[in-house]
Amino acid sequence: MMTLKKNKEAVFEHVRQATKAAHRPEDSVHIIAVTKYVDAQVAKELCETGIEHIAENRVDKFLDKYQALKKENLTWHLIGTLQRRKVKDVINYVDYFHALDSVKLAAEIQKRAEHPIKCFLQVNISEEETKHGFKANEVEAALSEIAAFDKIELVGLMTMAPLAATKEEIADIFNQTQELNHHLHNLHLPHMPFTELSMGMSGDYDIAIQNGATFVRIGSAFFEE
Repeated sequence: MMTLKKNKEAVFEHVRQATKAAHRPEDSVHIIAVTKYVDAQVAKELCETGIEHIAENRVDKFLDKYQALKKENLTWHLIGTLQRRKVKDVINYVDYFHALDSVKLAAEIQKRAEHPIKCFLQVNISEEETKHGFKANEVEAALSEIAAFDKIELVGLMTMAPLAATKEEIADIFNQTQELNHHLHNLHLPHMPFTELSMGMSGDYDIAIQNGATFVRIGSAFFEE
């Protein structure tokens, strides 16, 4: 428990410093604890240190943790690729879904959701073959189709930098994502505010915060010995 508390305080302090260095308001960045590395008991102990946002990247793990921790006052994030056949199992428990990567997936969410779901449109700015998400030049066409779905609220964009990218390349990808998000926000589309940005993980969240991230997804930094 001591290590978790110490790690949590260190992560929150690092984010605070990065936010300050970016000349942004202290409350403008939300820290999501990604608990895919640990079981429900350790996740519960972490949440007891003052975590408000929790994330899983797989449906089965999400549902396990949700059942174990649902009495806690938590905001739940699903951050991994979601297969269409699993949408019905999970979507109504999710507060934020970070990986909306196709119009077909949006249609399935529309069909299964009982209320509007806050979603991030996943963009593949670096156009990596192995990554999911829309290329920048595909986004507006996708939005014209998703516009028909009233159960999807597009709060912003989500992206990930390539693992081997340099700091300069990461900054460029995050900056391009911020600019695209800003452009989409200015279109004033119904149920598509594009006011949030989901970018940055344990290794690059400081660069993400410099480039406007409002949600950072941090996992391993919480659980280091």
